[in-house]
Amino acid sequence: MDDTSGHGRGVHETYILHTSDAKFYIEACDAGTKEVMVIDRMTNEVYLEENGTTFPPGITSRPICGLMGIIRLLAGNYLVVITKKTKVGEVNGQSLWKVEATECLGYHRTDLHINEEQRLDNQLYETMLKFALDWNHFYFCNNYDITHSMQRLYNTSPEFLQMPLLERADQRFVWNGHLLRDLSVQPETRGSIPLFWSQRPNLQYKPQPQLSKTQSHLDGFQKHFDSQIVNYGNQVVINLIDHKGAEQKMESTFAKVITDSKNNLIRYYPFDFHHECRKMRWDRLSILMERVSGDQEEFGYFMMEDDNTLTRHQTGMFRTNCMDCLDRTNVVQSMLARRSLQSQFKDFHIFAPGESIEDHKKSDFERMFKNTWADNADFCSKQYAGTGALKTDFTRTGKRTVIGALQDGFNSAIRYYKNNFSDGFRQDSIDLLLGNYVVEENEGITAPSPLRPTRDMKFTLLPVICIVAFSMCIISILLPSSDLSLQLVYILFWLTATIVSFAVIIIYGTEFVNRPRLAVNKLKSD
Repeated sequence: MDDTSGHGRGVHETYILHTSDAKFYIEACDAGTKEVMVIDRMTNEVYLEENGTTFPPGITSRPICGLMGIIRLLAGNYLVVITKKTKVGEVNGQSLWKVEATECLGYHRTDLHINEEQRLDNQLYETMLKFALDWNHFYFCNNYDITHSMQRLYNTSPEFLQMPLLERADQRFVWNGHLLRDLSVQPETRGSIPLFWSQRPNLQYKPQPQLSKTQSHLDGFQKHFDSQIVNYGNQVVINLIDHKGAEQKMESTFAKVITDSKNNLIRYYPFDFHHECRKMRWDRLSILMERVSGDQEEFGYFMMEDDNTLTRHQTGMFRTNCMDCLDRTNVVQSMLARRSLQSQFKDFHIFAPGESIEDHKKSDFERMFKNTWADNADFCSKQYAGTGALKTDFTRTGKRTVIGALQDGFNSAIRYYKNNFSDGFRQDSIDLLLGNYVVEENEGITAPSPLRPTRDMKFTLLPVICIVAFSMCIISILLPSSDLSLQLVYILFWLTATIVSFAVIIIYGTEFVNRPRLAVNKLKSD
């Protein structure tokens, strides 16, 4: 095995799941396999047996595509298996798979061992888990390490490459790390702007970001970039947030922390995306591309010949961010990728001297490249915000359109609703899957259930008052009256009641939104 293969000791390709009342048997069907994983549904014990195990009578068998892991809910442990996968490409000759369907199999045969309240809570936990797994944007490779770049694998030792894939994987990208907690370590998570800040829903269209006053932004920044530099080399930070309004404090604090860090390996490029590209002037993005062109040429890219001869080495990377690292970020990243590809085509002599990608605007490749980046934006945005990305008309076509702007307006309205009235459930689903919240066995008995928070009367009363008052105001306007002055009094009274009740709802906005309920302690410490 060569030093850059990235293969290591992989995982099996095909499996058969045998299920009995007492145990799960996971049989690997690859040639030369000698072991069967056995999971005891009563004791939760997991162990290996020699292949050729005699299965008990009455067992049911079916093929599965992989094992995600095990998660504990109130009713007990659940085995999460992949039931359908689709090949989406190849990496270094190895198939890359997308998870299309999963199934959660409970160890328990009945739920008589939990009370009625626990039963209802367990059903909600099951719904959360299924919601998170149904995003269908999870990827895996059986025999190649896709958590590390080819350059990093090239620079590792032969001993590292011989380790099992799970043991050597970059845990930031092991999305089922919590489900494999009995067999592996926990993953780490990261945010967008490397400061201690929050932006929580409160019924406003764009909630004000809040910077922490108690935690050291410089310490968090340095810890993050120390890791970035070790993993990726020199850093060029492209910050696309606004320099005025709600985002101004974030930008100035970020810039100050970078200056205070005095790190010569970090270069900072602030670019007020919305201001620079106002009035559909998206051609002004070329200003940013010109500013970073020297850095991009300096960083280069990793290139290795078929005989494993290293011909080029990448020395740094671009770290692009906006507030949520979705819409603005994807536009700029796609332009950086386009420029990098241009350099590679020239170096590979695919392009003649003076030829550029711009000369092939109507080619199949151009269409495929733009759609790939636009699809990437949509996939990330659907997981994070619940809708497709904004500004993808520019990514797909190379220009901003009126239809694209209207579509962005529609998506923004959907985002507003989901962010305020369904995002808490989405975040709870993520926390449950990633292990940010672990279900306790005694939850709902001796420990309180986080799924049943208490709310005071105004949560129910104020919306009712607002709706009734608004309805009465409309009725007072529409119904004819012989006494116009009395009608005006009614209209003003109900209009005032509507405005006052609505204003109180906005003031207490954080209490009316759908907030996360599981990792509450983690949120309070952020």
